[in-house]
Amino acid sequence: MSRPEHAAGNASSSAAGIRIRRFTAREWPAYRALRLRSLADAPQAFGSSYAAEEAWAQELWMARLTAAEVSSRDCPLVAESAGPDGALLGLLWAKCDAKDAGIVNLFQMWVAPEARGRGVAAALVDEALAWARSIGARLVQLGVVVDNQAAIQLYLRKGFGNVGTPEPIRPGSPLLEQTMQLQLRQ
Repeated sequence: MSRPEHAAGNASSSAAGIRIRRFTAREWPAYRALRLRSLADAPQAFGSSYAAEEAWAQELWMARLTAAEVSSRDCPLVAESAGPDGALLGLLWAKCDAKDAGIVNLFQMWVAPEARGRGVAAALVDEALAWARSIGARLVQLGVVVDNQAAIQLYLRKGFGNVGTPEPIRPGSPLLEQTMQLQLRQ
């Protein structure tokens, strides 16, 4: 099955000096490094942990991006500097829900501290939403730690709304996560 054309298929410049594009399978070492950096920087923001993912075999990292590259159900995005260094500045993984392909879940949203406040997060979300629309999704959802007011404000500006009551981010955690959803179509 061929992947539909969408904004995430090509690099874009949603924020000044930033490119948003899909990770390719051969970039698994860069994806791994960026993902581990995100988990080290913001351990409270994710359902997983640095220790758990750092222990993964390289074959798992390769398989994850290889599957995403051929799947029409996954869109792993990376934000990079448009400058000559091409520094990796953020990531977001959009994925069709396992039970309902009309729902896209956003995971792994993170922006490097040196790139915060420059529109990188908004550009990543815009690209994920463009991809979700291109595949005909009707709903996009995510979970956000209730203490992360900057992220919550971003999602509210993008049209997301709270659904239900906050729940622990992982079993036994005192941190609460709020589900947010954006209706794309009925």
